[in-house]
Amino acid sequence: MLARADTTNSLPLFEKYGGLRTLRAVIIDFYDRVLDSDVVGQFFEDVDIAKLIDHQTKFFTSILGGPAEFADQRLANAHRHLHVTHIHFDEIVRILADTLADADFEKNDVNITLSAVEARRSLIVR
Repeated sequence: MLARADTTNSLPLFEKYGGLRTLRAVIIDFYDRVLDSDVVGQFFEDVDIAKLIDHQTKFFTSILGGPAEFADQRLANAHRHLHVTHIHFDEIVRILADTLADADFEKNDVNITLSAVEARRSLIVR
């Protein structure tokens, strides 16, 4: 779990980047990009995107040190039936990296966030 950023005042990344309102906007942008992807877009054709954005906002709030908890088992259960491959996961990571960079996350903070996502690969990829 990401608890603190490497900043002079040691703010959690969640607070450093503006909290819930900003994070939600980043997640919305992320899913706009995911839906446009030829590699992973099909996974989301019959998904309630508003509900998914709520879940992902909670997940990212958690890994960025904000006031939320998101159990790894919940993540595993949500993806178990999807047959996500490493290629799919890599595409999501690429899109996330681009989205965070475009949202003015510092490079080190992008890497910290991607590392937290990467640490959960085995929960998502079967």
